[in-house]
Amino acid sequence: MMKFFIKFADTLSTSMGKAFSWCIVILMGGTVYEVVMAYVFNAPTLWNFDFSMQMYGAILMMSGAYCLATEAHVRGDVIYRLFSQRTQAWIDLVLYFLFFFPGVIALAFYGYEYAALAWKIKETSWSSPAQIQIYMVKSMIPAAGVLLIIQGISEVFRSIICIQTGQWPARLVVAEETEQVLMRAAQDEDKKNVI
Repeated sequence: MMKFFIKFADTLSTSMGKAFSWCIVILMGGTVYEVVMAYVFNAPTLWNFDFSMQMYGAILMMSGAYCLATEAHVRGDVIYRLFSQRTQAWIDLVLYFLFFFPGVIALAFYGYEYAALAWKIKETSWSSPAQIQIYMVKSMIPAAGVLLIIQGISEVFRSIICIQTGQWPARLVVAEETEQVLMRAAQDEDKKNVI
């Protein structure tokens, strides 16, 4: 049951992360459009600043569960990595309940109230003369909280399995450190030179 939930949560988180990563392409297109309009045609847009903020917000909010699922988040593991895997699992288990869940539950709960009010009043941007609608984007706040809760439960299950077996369950996708990627590329290059 736990392994099934882990697979479900990892699939959901990585799918959402990959889907929202396309916001970077949309953001780049909007930025290029703004630069061309402002510097080539001397006709800057009113809406592009708010548009860029919404795209940045979407990327930030919806990538949290993806980062957690792929271990791409920042972790101060100078001492942590010296411990056995069981000890690491115990540390993770305790810290998820002390720090992670209170924060993401608050994000989902209060984010829902925040988004619901924005929808009720059809909130528009106060910082832009374009007055674009932002209530739809605010729906991502509770959505991100729910995704983080689901992935957090998966991480708790992952810790429990590691405590029981002494080994971390495999991940669908693993973010690699840059040095590992470079070392593997150098080893592959050395193999080519030997042949």
